[in-house]
Amino acid sequence: MSISVVILNGFLGAGKTTLLRKLLAQSYRKDLSVSVIVNDMSELDVDGALIADTDIVGRKQHNFVSIPSDSLGSKTGIKKLGQALADMLLHQQPDLILIETSGSCHPLPLIEFFRTQPNVFLTGVLVLVDSLMLNQDFAGATQLVPRFQYNLQHQQRDTVNLLAEQILFCSHLLLTKADRLAAGQLENIARAVHPLNPYVAITSVPWGNLSVDEVLAMPAYDFHRVEQLIEELKPVLDAEAQNQRPYNMATSVLKDDRPFHPQRLWETCHQYLGQGIYRSKGFFWLPGRDKVSLLWNQAAGSIGLEIVGYWRAGIIETENNGLSEMELTLLKERLAKEPGRFGDRHCELTVIGDKSHVEAFSGALKGCLLTEEEIIHWKSGGKFLDPWPKNLVKIK
Repeated sequence: MSISVVILNGFLGAGKTTLLRKLLAQSYRKDLSVSVIVNDMSELDVDGALIADTDIVGRKQHNFVSIPSDSLGSKTGIKKLGQALADMLLHQQPDLILIETSGSCHPLPLIEFFRTQPNVFLTGVLVLVDSLMLNQDFAGATQLVPRFQYNLQHQQRDTVNLLAEQILFCSHLLLTKADRLAAGQLENIARAVHPLNPYVAITSVPWGNLSVDEVLAMPAYDFHRVEQLIEELKPVLDAEAQNQRPYNMATSVLKDDRPFHPQRLWETCHQYLGQGIYRSKGFFWLPGRDKVSLLWNQAAGSIGLEIVGYWRAGIIETENNGLSEMELTLLKERLAKEPGRFGDRHCELTVIGDKSHVEAFSGALKGCLLTEEEIIHWKSGGKFLDPWPKNLVKIK
């Protein structure tokens, strides 16, 4: 019996991981067997870290595979995908396989791949589109089709092509972040993007709230509808598949055990974030909030902070932490093996964007880390101005 596969595709920061987490939570409550493959073009694999080793999926159960530092649309990515599926099906026969692609992934190679797979069948190709980004960067989406047509006429390829072609291949178009738009703006955006793929319905999905029952009921993907599109684009995509960083994209990774200076970080974000920085994400800490591990989650000009959990070092430093003497001793022994100066506290961020902007923003982020003098000031009880929101949501 073939197993249904649903692909979550869409540009950087559109909300694919949020949707995946919501679908997994629903599957858990309904006692559905789900396997997951997550793809991240960064070596940090932030999305994989947020999904893996939960009560729902994990590497030990052979129902979760993460493919970082690559794109599933590349030749190496397709090979890794085939290996991941083979390993999964050797150990599991799930009700559903969910695949979250990286934001730079073109859907064509994946659709070609699943057309020939005997043990699984492709149902949904769900493309998530950030309606807030379309509103800000494409004049309410009215510039998307004209800019795509301009690129086609002048034989240019950039992220506009990727965004438009993701929509062209989708079976379901999901508009995200509509809660941040004024009344009527979402309808205008839907009308503007509809000509790209008039065969599919456009749905607003706030905060990843899509029913897993709807996903399970999706019919088989219509390969015939995209045959001509594949024929026209395949030569171009074959050339792009040689490049793991297509569309003039670059990535940069920041790793440091020092915390960020809250005020400098705030000012840097307001200065640099825009169209050139498509996505930045990762984990970090601030000197005035040194007990909690924070998730950095930026897309285009907007950024959100969430509490991922608590640093082990912060738990030890907390009075009445509820630990027994044995638990406290074991935790201290574990922390003693950490390479950083602040226990397990550290900052790890990946920045993805246009090559001309990534280096400048990454350099500015490094300048936001506390200096040695500021570390001494903080350790002696000094404080720093912190303009970031005080009430943050904890990831569950």
